Amino acid sequence: MVARAYTVAFEGVEARQVEVQCAVTPGLPAFSLVGLPDKAVSEARDRVRTALNSMAIALPSKRITINLSPADLPKVGSHFDLPIALSLLAALEIIPMDAVEGTTSLGELSLDGTLIPVIGALPAALAAAQEDRTLLCPKASGAEAAWVDAAQVIGAVNLADVIRHYTGQSPLPPSTPGEVLQDASARDLRDVKGQERAKRALEIAAAGRHHLMMVGSPGSGKSMLAARMPGILPPLDASEALETSMIHSLAGLIDEGGINRTRPFREPHHTASMAAIVGGGRRAGPGEISLAHNGVLFMDEFPEFSRPVLETLRQPIETGEVIVARANAHVKYPCRFLLVAAANPCKCGYMSDPARACARVPLCGEDYMGRISGPLMDRFDLRIEVPPVAFADLDLPPSGDSTTEVAARVAAARTVQRKRLQDFVGTHLNADAEGSVLDEVATPDMDGRSLITKAAERFGLTARGYHRVLRVARTIADLDQSEQVKKPHIAEALSYRISGMKEG
Repeated sequence: MVARAYTVAFEGVEARQVEVQCAVTPGLPAFSLVGLPDKAVSEARDRVRTALNSMAIALPSKRITINLSPADLPKVGSHFDLPIALSLLAALEIIPMDAVEGTTSLGELSLDGTLIPVIGALPAALAAAQEDRTLLCPKASGAEAAWVDAAQVIGAVNLADVIRHYTGQSPLPPSTPGEVLQDASARDLRDVKGQERAKRALEIAAAGRHHLMMVGSPGSGKSMLAARMPGILPPLDASEALETSMIHSLAGLIDEGGINRTRPFREPHHTASMAAIVGGGRRAGPGEISLAHNGVLFMDEFPEFSRPVLETLRQPIETGEVIVARANAHVKYPCRFLLVAAANPCKCGYMSDPARACARVPLCGEDYMGRISGPLMDRFDLRIEVPPVAFADLDLPPSGDSTTEVAARVAAARTVQRKRLQDFVGTHLNADAEGSVLDEVATPDMDGRSLITKAAERFGLTARGYHRVLRVARTIADLDQSEQVKKPHIAEALSYRISGMKEG
């Protein structure tokens, strides 16, 4: 007789069902585990055997075979411990076989039978819901998995609780979702003195999810401005929060089962590797661009990142997804993020200050910014120079609108965009509009069309650059509560495109 339990194997954010089959047959005593397990899964034999022994459950002197089906799917992670133990307990007729077959389980076992939390509880709950099964997991992971309403989630402290639950001695209560977290530490835009043009660009970028490049000398406020971007973005809606949390669940970044409604803000160091930014590693895990999905990716000292890392950003920026290709896996992760990049104008940082600039000006600036390729630069919708703030201006009172006021305008503009684009599949914000959709929603008036045509000829805009100007102009019009894209909107969008920076 073969006992069956069910669990999942992760391929990106997708959780694929795995059937754990257990057969106890006559023969020389052995405990075999087959089905393409990795080292962590293979070691489950010793953890399961010792955990059962701690509960005074001795394995029979027979041949025990565990098969993880489908056998050609790589099995990675310690979360296979619990389903292996369940299939074995069912084969030994300690717990009902039919109850186990109606459950998807995951969890790591300690040697005393305690269940240790594992990553991926949220996507596992979605997979369980699709198969109409209950999810059994460590109690510490239950609050996270319970956010999937379609699946019943049961959290257990140890294996003894699981046995008592299945035998009806002490049924476990369903887990409840963790708290909705909201970051209350948003920094106020009014803390940034001066830089009104940069603040305006920040607002436009947030409203339409347009990528932003800031260039300025050290201490001009680039990082301060970027750090205030999350505060002006609207909170994640329910579907966005779940989608983002699934990625964070796979990375083990969800604390105590809480779902965060604040948009992610990731700021990797410029020494980060390709795998850290794009994704990869031994388990082909998500990188920073996927962890920033539905949020902001801030890359300070942008030219200091390695050239291969920068060039790999080009395709994800366009498609909103990245495929991590490895010899044994091709994993797809979503990565629709808002890229905010900051850079000094040159290596020394003071190219515009004759008193402090190095002797290689202006060649040093050309060499330094030349590390960013034309095609990559072409993908930035907004490009601004952030001049240094005069020392005397630091004593002035706060100026401009507060984060709350800007956030209200951004939220209103995004609401208009979603309503306008609701009939177009896969298009939610102006940055997503392309082709016929862009022609329909962002056609300028006659004066605006004449202006953008002349600018395209004068400055040699690429086709991509031309369309990105239209998208930005559409966002500016939305912030202006204008149904029509007009000449002033085109003019402002062009000013961010051709502000002294190279066109790809």
